[in-house]
Amino acid sequence: MSDTGKREELPFLKKGIVQVALIVEDLDRAVENYWELLGVGPWHIYTYGKPLVKEMSYRGQPGEHKMRVALSYIGALRIELIEMLEGDTVYADFVEEHGYGVHHFGVLVEDMREAVAGAEAAGLTMTQDGSGFGLDGDGHYAYLDTEDKLGVTIELIERPRRRAPPEKVYPPQEDIAQSTSQRQIGWANQGGSLHPYR
Repeated sequence: MSDTGKREELPFLKKGIVQVALIVEDLDRAVENYWELLGVGPWHIYTYGKPLVKEMSYRGQPGEHKMRVALSYIGALRIELIEMLEGDTVYADFVEEHGYGVHHFGVLVEDMREAVAGAEAAGLTMTQDGSGFGLDGDGHYAYLDTEDKLGVTIELIERPRRRAPPEKVYPPQEDIAQSTSQRQIGWANQGGSLHPYR
């Protein structure tokens, strides 16, 4: 609360939403669909869990979870697809209640500890987090229990300075080059322009 008795606004959305994340049943099929139907890609695919993610919690207790994630962009907006694999997670809670679909909006923070403390002071609980997945032992994500208040979960993201290379890129680079070349020829004949997200 401020000196006037009014609750201070949380600053998380002032820099905008940097990520939209969806929980999917089959990650490989999902990235193929996004590429084939919408031209979104390439996708960088990782498995998040130990040993990559050094510390994890779920609803206030130390925990271990594992999921596959695929990251790409639509313009400047990062898109994340998540396939849950193991452990108690907010993803499993969401799917049980709602089914698969849009799970959270991601916002960047510079200091996760300060951001979580501010959220908790505003009455928001951290439901799950993971840290230490960057090459330098940095990087931290934390979910806030905002669905009842905002209609969606907010994820706080402290990006690592350097990220581990992806386990897989879809589609492979040679497929991207071939696909792009074919589309350029076809669209040039129709007076079109190259899809900006290829």
